[in-house]
Amino acid sequence: MSSANPRRWWALLVLATAQFMVIMDTSIIGVALPEMQRDLGFSPGDLQWVFNAYVIAFGGLLLLGGRLSDLLGARRVFVGGWVILTAGSVVAAAASTAWVEIVGRAVQGVGGALIAPASMTLLMMLFGHNPKELGKALALYGAAAPAGGTAGVFLGGVFTEWASWPWVFIIYIPIGVATVAATGLLPAVARSRGAVDVQGAVAVTGGLALAVFAIVRAPEIGWADVQTVVELAAAAALLVTFLVIQKSVKAPLMPLTVWRTPGLGISNLAMALLGAAWIPMWYFLNLYLQQVLGYGAFASGAALLPMTGLLMIFMTLVTARLLGRFGAKPLIAGGLFVLAAGLLWLAAVEPTGTFVVDVLPASLVAATGMSLAYIPAMMSAISRVPQEQAGLASGIVNTTYQVGSALGLAALSALATSQGADRIGNLPALTDGFGAAFMGAAAVAAAGGLLTTALMRSPNATPAPVEQPAAVASESTTV
Repeated sequence: MSSANPRRWWALLVLATAQFMVIMDTSIIGVALPEMQRDLGFSPGDLQWVFNAYVIAFGGLLLLGGRLSDLLGARRVFVGGWVILTAGSVVAAAASTAWVEIVGRAVQGVGGALIAPASMTLLMMLFGHNPKELGKALALYGAAAPAGGTAGVFLGGVFTEWASWPWVFIIYIPIGVATVAATGLLPAVARSRGAVDVQGAVAVTGGLALAVFAIVRAPEIGWADVQTVVELAAAAALLVTFLVIQKSVKAPLMPLTVWRTPGLGISNLAMALLGAAWIPMWYFLNLYLQQVLGYGAFASGAALLPMTGLLMIFMTLVTARLLGRFGAKPLIAGGLFVLAAGLLWLAAVEPTGTFVVDVLPASLVAATGMSLAYIPAMMSAISRVPQEQAGLASGIVNTTYQVGSALGLAALSALATSQGADRIGNLPALTDGFGAAFMGAAAVAAAGGLLTTALMRSPNATPAPVEQPAAVASESTTV
């Protein structure tokens, strides 16, 4: 490949579109959830699996996706990921029962887990020769994530209100076909030799899925019930087995030596708690707007645009400057505390509340906290690892965030259900349940802030603006 691919900026458009769509897939379903619940017969406790099925597959298979990108070639894996994501979208759009919908979402997550690391490798192939261009490319690629989150909230409302909820999945079909057709713009990447840690991938994904399943069902059958205990024990055994496998195989998904890096553990813990607080807030805020305040799907999506717009602006224009001036630790801890404050404010929602008083200001505070903490936590997790393990660290921290999101949503959904969130039509009970979930999420975020303050050693473990993104972008070449 030449040092300056003449079609590299067009290729970047393909990669940024992929990033946009993968992130949008986690947000576009939010406002459609009540319609899906009515049409497909989801129980309030099982509804979260529409989200969790995607997140578990995506987060649990990210490391495997990176390894496959190495072995099979990034462009092949990128194309394969889009084919799988598109197939999952067809299944999810055509679903007539809850379990088929969950299967479709899981297949979408598998596709996303292949697309994300392959995109990183391809971006480095295109721009790694020129640090200045690389910085610009990564800024554009990075901006696609909050843009996808914002667009997903809005488009989910548009499709659900004026068409029907299957359109939140149908949109992926033509875009998937067009993206695969455009992959000729992407550089070819040679295969490499090595083995795939299939046993490790099965163990970690199975352990995470079983843990979330047990937590979701526990309020219904009892935390002390034999089935719950057995499921949680089996999940723990699978995760321990994963660690044993990583120590014994020649080409592990996650070499355990990476955890010797100072600060890696606390940065990942912060990311897990950030996801465990933020995603439940987004999930229950959608339900509060529609099931308590009576908003339609479009109005609910539009109501969340100020929050997601602020998130996009801060992440792309503000946080990077603050990171260079103050370092990672103050922003991670401060962001988590600000997020906790916004969630605590939301916990005071009323059955007779209004958007302007009860939702808008609190959601903007929470979004400010999220935007302050997310990028610094990500950068802190990868800034001190050796160059040859930078991609591995990036894959781990992305996985940590997704896993934290799934487990947090499962736990807080159980809390909300126990406080009345399953009593559809009873506005005081619903509000009590949602308020309890917001309160629980606030406690999670505050715990993250306290742990970061106490355990993170270096407040300035932040890389230079250009070199560090290069390390991030090498994710799938070093996993």
